[in-house]
Amino acid sequence: MVDFRRPVKCDCLAIGLDRSDKAGDTTNAMKILTRYIALELLKWFLLSLTVLTLIILIFFVSREAIRHGLPPAQVVRLVPYFLPIALWIAVPGTLLLAATSVYGRLSGWNEIVAAKAQGISPRKLLEPIWVLAFCLSLVTVYLNDLAVSWGRVGAENLLVRSAEEIAYGMLRTQPTFAMGGLEITVKQVVGRRLLRPHIWVKGKGSGSDVTIVADEVELKTDHERNELILILQNPTFVTELGYGGQFPNERFEYPIPLPDAKLAGDLSPSQLELRVIPAEIVKQKERIERREKEMAAKAACQMLSGDLGALTGNEWEIHARLLRLDRERLCRLRAEPHRRWSAGFSCLCFAWVGAPLAIRLRNRDVLTSFFLCFLPILIVYYPLLVFGVDAAKVGRLPPWSVWLGNVLLIAWGGYLLRKVLRY
Repeated sequence: MVDFRRPVKCDCLAIGLDRSDKAGDTTNAMKILTRYIALELLKWFLLSLTVLTLIILIFFVSREAIRHGLPPAQVVRLVPYFLPIALWIAVPGTLLLAATSVYGRLSGWNEIVAAKAQGISPRKLLEPIWVLAFCLSLVTVYLNDLAVSWGRVGAENLLVRSAEEIAYGMLRTQPTFAMGGLEITVKQVVGRRLLRPHIWVKGKGSGSDVTIVADEVELKTDHERNELILILQNPTFVTELGYGGQFPNERFEYPIPLPDAKLAGDLSPSQLELRVIPAEIVKQKERIERREKEMAAKAACQMLSGDLGALTGNEWEIHARLLRLDRERLCRLRAEPHRRWSAGFSCLCFAWVGAPLAIRLRNRDVLTSFFLCFLPILIVYYPLLVFGVDAAKVGRLPPWSVWLGNVLLIAWGGYLLRKVLRY
């Protein structure tokens, strides 16, 4: 049994106690240990979170900068939009690292054994990580919601608004630039003049695609109208139907509307805020009910009129496909809240498993404890999460199946905790 009147072997913790009052000693030791554990957890978590977030942030921003040829000013403006995404990815892993490093070192230096000898339950020593993990789980749910509904959409809008700079940057290094329904191929770039451009513009709705050939073109963005303006010199317009027009010796402005990622039709369920998903589910149910009634009425009319051949025509294949897509969207809307909450509470599940497993391993090496805990999670938890999400999105499994990985981690952590408490 460790004598608490002299410093313990751990290089970070020294507990001196007067053995005259055993109950008071136990309470004092418990307070000192829990305070020490909480501070160590925060230190390790904040340090590793800062490093990992910077790495992820640099990766995402650099990838977008290289892909779109962004100038430095636009790269800096991307950082706030990618920060919630980087934090959301980094928090669960860094919390697991903090839990395994702190409790692994405590167990390796026999601090857990010493605490048990003084009548302190390991459950009390695990309470700081459980409280921290629960709070961070709620924060991670919020970060997840912010990342997909604001960060991702904001980054897309910023790239759209920067179409002019992106186009010039890419065309200076390669002959073709493409974005949405616009494709530009040029022979040479001189300053802001694009020489001998060949431009293809996708038609709006049922409109025809347009091909434009000119001597040169300049690009200008109208932010008020959200348009990219092509300033053409001696242009020739040709539609896919063969119609066109020529404007020799003229300078012609051709506006192209830029898409708004927040307003471009129905957003994907993964881009919606959690607070609006219940209302979207109600709207989607109404849309499905309305489509089913229209299909039933149309089928009844065709049967009464004796047009039985139309019931097996291509038109009904289109109706059936649209109905299937509506139902799949409803399944995705129902699964999305479960996906975000289960992904957020992976923090609590990781800590629930990591801390007792680190105590059982009794390994003072930080990286060894972390990888021995993270490897089973990587092999089991993430495949189950992907399986549950994919199956719930198409309706093969109920929405709560997204929690299968979390349930397995909770069961595993409960088994490890029982071992820690008993032995």
